[in-house]
Formats: sequence, structure tokens, C-alpha cells
Amino acid sequence: MSHFSQIKTQIRDLTSLQNALTDLGISWKSGPQPVRGYRGQTYNAEVVIEQDNGYDIGFSRNQEQYELVADLQYWRQSLSVEGFLKQVTQRYAYNTILKETAQQGFQVSEQQQNQDDRSV
Repeated sequence: MSHFSQIKTQIRDLTSLQNALTDLGISWKSGPQPVRGYRGQTYNAEVVIEQDNGYDIGFSRNQEQYELVADLQYWRQSLSVEGFLKQVTQRYAYNTILKETAQQGFQVSEQQQNQDDRSV
């Protein structure tokens, strides 16, 4: 029986996801690559984040969007799953807006960091 959990997200663009992870200082590997789970089980994903404990986190594409794939029993991030996804999703939205507006000919003229380290 698989121990992998799949959590749906609103993430649709791979490049914006990869940029978001990079912006957050999260090391990732481009796939398809196996996400390592319980007793050597694997699950293929387009983005894989290795953890020190030998169990990975991944983002795998379903029909419409990417979903987070992991054996949650072995989650070893500084944030909870919800906190991690919130942080990634916020940075993903930022990168998506930059990408879409650049395609329309706009560019960022000024950017500031809030005290809580968020870009505005």
C-alpha cells in the first residue's frame, strides 16, 4: 500500500514553480525524477526536493495542475505542510504575475521588501 499523499494545488506553470522554490532558497531537481518514500517506494514528479532523511517531496503534474506528493509521515521541513504550501504558492503567484506582465510588455520599476521578508 502506498504511503504517498497527493495534495492538490493551484500551481499550473512549471517555470513559475521552479522560480518560486529558487526564490525561497529551496534546492530542487528537475524531473521527471522519483520521489523516494516508505520502504523504497517511488512516485515520479517533475520537481523533486530531497530531504536529509532520505524521503523526498515532489510536485507532480495531473491533468490540470501540479500536486504536492510526499510521504507526510516523514515530512522534515521547518514549516508544516500547510505553511510550506502557503509560502510556495505566494511566491508562485508573484513569479506568475511577473511573467505574465512581462509578456504584455510591462516591467517592474520598483520592488520593496516588507519587514516580514515579502516582496511588494
